[in-house]
Amino acid sequence: MTKRMILMLVAVGIVFGAVFGWKAFGNYMMGQYFANMPEQAIATTATEVKASTWSSTTTAVGSFKAVNGAQLTTEAGGIVTEVHFENGEPVEKGQLLVSLDTETDRAELKRLQAAARLATLELQRYRRLFEEGNSSESELQRRQSEAQQAQASLEAQEARIRQKMIRAPFSGRSGIRQVNVGQYVSVGSPVVAVQALDPIYLQFTLPTSELPQISEQQAVNARVDAYSNDTFQGVVTAIEPSINEATRSFTVQATLENPEHKLRPGMFGRVTLTLGEPKDLKVVPQTAVQFDPYGNSAYVLYTDEDGKTRVKRRFIKTGERRGDLVEVVDGLKVGERIATSGLLKLSNDALVNVNNDPAVQPSSELNPNPGNK
Repeated sequence: MTKRMILMLVAVGIVFGAVFGWKAFGNYMMGQYFANMPEQAIATTATEVKASTWSSTTTAVGSFKAVNGAQLTTEAGGIVTEVHFENGEPVEKGQLLVSLDTETDRAELKRLQAAARLATLELQRYRRLFEEGNSSESELQRRQSEAQQAQASLEAQEARIRQKMIRAPFSGRSGIRQVNVGQYVSVGSPVVAVQALDPIYLQFTLPTSELPQISEQQAVNARVDAYSNDTFQGVVTAIEPSINEATRSFTVQATLENPEHKLRPGMFGRVTLTLGEPKDLKVVPQTAVQFDPYGNSAYVLYTDEDGKTRVKRRFIKTGERRGDLVEVVDGLKVGERIATSGLLKLSNDALVNVNNDPAVQPSSELNPNPGNK
């Protein structure tokens, strides 16, 4: 029984020894394979650290407002007899836009004109009688008062008629009319909006910390979503003297030329103002920087002893960002080549294969304007 047990243990030991031996041999052969496997180059793109000149700027958002804009209403009630403009057409200051019925008013005007003429003749007659000594001074004064009252009534009636002739208060562009011929309109009824579009105001707010750097005639650039490829230029024309206590900001008004009427009141605009003198700095594409909580870094390309291209990770200090670019405050020199893509696959001394085909090169524009797809 003891001999059989010993033989069984020996057999089990041989089997397990063979299994572990084979496993060890497999691991050894696999290690040899990976140890002797040729190093694979990591595909990346590269660019040089470049010198640039940036002006200090501030940005804000604002709304466009008409220099002159009004919703025209009626001062007197009546029936619309004629509309003298087309929707959306340019109008000139004083141009007649809408006429209301004035037939009754003009008949009354004729009566008052006749009464005014009669009062004037009576005044002239009594003035001669007074000069001849045939009339008292009090009678002459009464006739003067009657003539003045008649003239005042005449002028008031003429004003009532003018109230029914709705005219453009300034030159601009008309909106869509709110009345039709034959429609009765009451006092205060909206008729049409008129907006002066050239030039046009852009109003925006800035924090009080930037107040010392803002002045009138300062250049302003604005962009709107409707015309993403265009930049509109203007100047600061007014600065609100008071500060908003709730937001600790102040309002700035810029005036922009708008000859093509692309900008309309109520549009949303993104504003850029240049502050101070330009400064020289170093810039790299943002894709070349690995942003981490413990520090930003970049991979600098170098050539090893065998003439192969490798990368070395270097921690850098970054500054302002604009468009696709970021300022490098410290850690890189102008002219050094750095990797601009595939940073997550890179490590210190990793072998790289640089492909600078424009089709795969990341964007590095100061003012990128990608098209909608």
